Amino acid sequence: MLDYDREADDYDATRGGEPRAAAAAGSALGLVPAGARNLLDVACGTGIVTRRLAAGRPGLRVTGVDSSAGMVRTAAARLPGAVVLGDSRRLPFADGSFDALTVIWLLHLLADAEAVVAEAARVLRPGGVLVTTVDKDAAHHVDSDIDVLAAPYRTGHAADSAALVTAYAAAHGLLPSGIARFPGHGQGRVPRRLARRIRDGAIYPAGGTELADRVEALPDPDSPRPDPEFTLRAYRRV
Repeated sequence: MLDYDREADDYDATRGGEPRAAAAAGSALGLVPAGARNLLDVACGTGIVTRRLAAGRPGLRVTGVDSSAGMVRTAAARLPGAVVLGDSRRLPFADGSFDALTVIWLLHLLADAEAVVAEAARVLRPGGVLVTTVDKDAAHHVDSDIDVLAAPYRTGHAADSAALVTAYAAAHGLLPSGIARFPGHGQGRVPRRLARRIRDGAIYPAGGTELADRVEALPDPDSPRPDPEFTLRAYRRV
């Protein structure tokens, strides 16, 4: 996993920057009830999306929380006084504190995604809504030449699969309430960059060096393939 303290300064530039943040925030707000008074952005990172959540809904008070001190420092510069350090699995807030929670690009990283869903349910008020990305890695399968080579090495398990997240939500009193999608601007996979991740064992570990070499040998190895389309799901606390 990345060292997010060290990545904070350069993170946005390598993750689609403002266009992707705008798309994510706009789609997420479309799933937040119109009457919501406050929202918690869990794993807010640099605050690039958090800031747009706050700007995109007048009257909505937005708080960010992240477990990386480096990310919190960066986010706090964007939203002074509205970002705190905290673990998404043990949120530093009382039961029923929020009308909405957003969790963008987190669950796919965790072995215990259910713990985050459970905490979301705890800090939501009755009728409150959790909005989270699901199926992140699958979104990158865009039928490109990379996908043809990588297909035999995909695993069937994803910590943030829609089916799993929906089951976790149901177990903690959260029922489906909506779906939205948005483009991942600037997030198309680049063969040479992906080959490095394969060699590091970060993705497609079964493919190893052989797969990395084949991916890097593709035509135009420094040209991005098509952008992914990410999926958001919303769950309402009963």
